[in-house]
Amino acid sequence: MPSAKRARPILGRRAPAPVVIHSAPLVLPMTAGPLRDGAVATRGERVLAVGPRAELLASCPAAEETRWPGMIVAGLVDACSTGPSAAPGVTARARVVSDLAEPAGLPGVWYVAVTSESEERWEEHERDALITAIREIDRPCAIGLAVRTRHPLVLEDVAVLARTFGLRLLVDLSRHSPAALDEAGVLGPLCHVVCARPLDPGERKLLRLRRTAVALCPAPAVDALTLLEEGNTVAFSDTGSAGPLGMAAAVRRLARERGLRRRGLDRRLVEAATLGGATALGMDRGKGRIGALAPGARADFAVYDARGRYPYSVLLAEPPCVGTVVGGTVGGPLSRVS
Repeated sequence: MPSAKRARPILGRRAPAPVVIHSAPLVLPMTAGPLRDGAVATRGERVLAVGPRAELLASCPAAEETRWPGMIVAGLVDACSTGPSAAPGVTARARVVSDLAEPAGLPGVWYVAVTSESEERWEEHERDALITAIREIDRPCAIGLAVRTRHPLVLEDVAVLARTFGLRLLVDLSRHSPAALDEAGVLGPLCHVVCARPLDPGERKLLRLRRTAVALCPAPAVDALTLLEEGNTVAFSDTGSAGPLGMAAAVRRLARERGLRRRGLDRRLVEAATLGGATALGMDRGKGRIGALAPGARADFAVYDARGRYPYSVLLAEPPCVGTVVGGTVGGPLSRVS
């Protein structure tokens, strides 16, 4: 009788992560319509599938289910932050830092501030130091440059560096006009701007033509509505505990106070807080994209204790956030299905 052979483990291979199904009475994927009794199937830090709960449970019978109350929404994206974000529901952000060695925190893009106002100082010291830091840094998030210099030649060189190294750019329109930024070669799809002032029609058009997203922090409600209606990519930045959803809700309230009722406004405001922020960070496409829930996307979402016939409107009423999932990792209170 032949002896049984013991299978040898294959070194270097890991068992695949288990499938987890997150379900809720309502799911807002953002790239598709709302799903009643929907679910999101995840494996590790990626989304496997999004669809009706019954279908996902049937297709993955061995999966563990996490049953959430209320509404699952694609994670909010803070398009500009200078410190730790306290806003609930935020799962990614653009953060301006002075030192790349700071703790990474939430995923997103870390922007190094460029403040040099002297061409000599920039050329003699700061430029090489910045390049060295970019080359040597080892961190999981993408790196960008926050352009805070007003010197035109430094501004132009920073734009060249960004294109050379494939870095994203972040600029505050309180420091520069869109026309000056365009002349220096800063504007484009690799750049997004932070705006807290009204923009004239020419400025809005230039940003739209250059495919440069506008992160409001905040801006007048009428200006936000105009940007959305004209087709600009709009995002929200975290100006405090309100966060992107709170800013979207504030725009909606001000619009209603002024009697401005735009069709589809609630949906577009929620899109700005999710997909708009992802576009501003350049993280709306490819493997591990954020801002929406679909196969291949990063498993980032927030859960709100919200129910209602009109899900986008209910969400803009700022219901409590009961938990978040970032890269497949759960945080906050939850209830499990046994």
